[in-house]
Amino acid sequence: MSTASNPEQLTSEQRESLLYRLAQDYRDLNGTEVEVWPHTPSSIEFARIVNVGRPVLFRNTPNMKDLPALTRWTDDYLGSIMGDRKVSVAITPNGQVLASFDIPTGLSTEHHFVFAGEQTRCTLCQELFEAIKRSEQDASSDVCYLQSQNGNMYSAVDFESGPDRPSDSELCPQLLSDVPKEISWASEALGRTPDAVNVWIGGSRSVTSVHSDPYENIYAVVRGAKHFTLLPPTEGYTLREQRVPHARYTRPTPSSPLEIEPMPDSTVRWAEVDPTLSSISDTEIGAPLRVTVKAGDALYLPAGWWHHVAQSGDKESGVCIALNWWYDVEMRGMTWTWMSFLRRMGAPNGEEDEAA
Repeated sequence: MSTASNPEQLTSEQRESLLYRLAQDYRDLNGTEVEVWPHTPSSIEFARIVNVGRPVLFRNTPNMKDLPALTRWTDDYLGSIMGDRKVSVAITPNGQVLASFDIPTGLSTEHHFVFAGEQTRCTLCQELFEAIKRSEQDASSDVCYLQSQNGNMYSAVDFESGPDRPSDSELCPQLLSDVPKEISWASEALGRTPDAVNVWIGGSRSVTSVHSDPYENIYAVVRGAKHFTLLPPTEGYTLREQRVPHARYTRPTPSSPLEIEPMPDSTVRWAEVDPTLSSISDTEIGAPLRVTVKAGDALYLPAGWWHHVAQSGDKESGVCIALNWWYDVEMRGMTWTWMSFLRRMGAPNGEEDEAA
């Protein structure tokens, strides 16, 4: 088989040249702006949006304004409803959740970076708000972020079970009436219910590094604002994914600072390039799309799109709260096939991997 017909025989230079041409064609045809709608779509309109596969921001939309959480979810309300029920909170020294870092002094490894997972702790909702306020005022304090995801509001089990079955939600059942299980126009267009519904609570120091998900994502902000930096799947190769050692934050004693502890024989595939850094030019990573999602707004984020997420808190207490509905991507057709192909082409050392 010739080199031209077997991608595995391409040199890294040939592979990157092909990816560059593909990315350039995509940019030329689609531009670098996020489309903005003044209203939420009908199911037919959303089906067309998904078919195009580009992010769309729905501004200050009536459907999202009717979301009870938008007006009810104050610190006092959530603290009162949650009471002594605890939630799982991610703790990091710097707010970088799911991120790679320079190797700390004294940590022996042949790599330049290490992927550090957060420490997790169960805490009261009111204590979470107090910790967020503290971290906003003191840059040396640890950063807490409720980001347990995987259905911490509603999980797949909630959609499969009958109405009388207790919810698996991490939050109090009383809060479920504030958040719909599904987005009607999205469910009708996609022909399925969400795989998971998640709530995210943090402050301005919480940041999620660039990554991609195999979900059609509807992301709504309840309080504060989320700042997205977006790249299409065709730009994934510019992020220079590498296999880096896996580590986690630990606290040797209750009073000691968080330390990075390596996890032997464990690696994570993660992006080496941060698309938000001023030292990274648009010519190196294409031209990222940047969009701010404010309270009452909703963002459609297509499956496979790379996204870096920062946030800013509200005026009340510096807290940012968001919800998202994850819908499984359609496996038929070309979407999943293209995602998988682009992931393989951008894989470190040519390793095989599924789209993610």
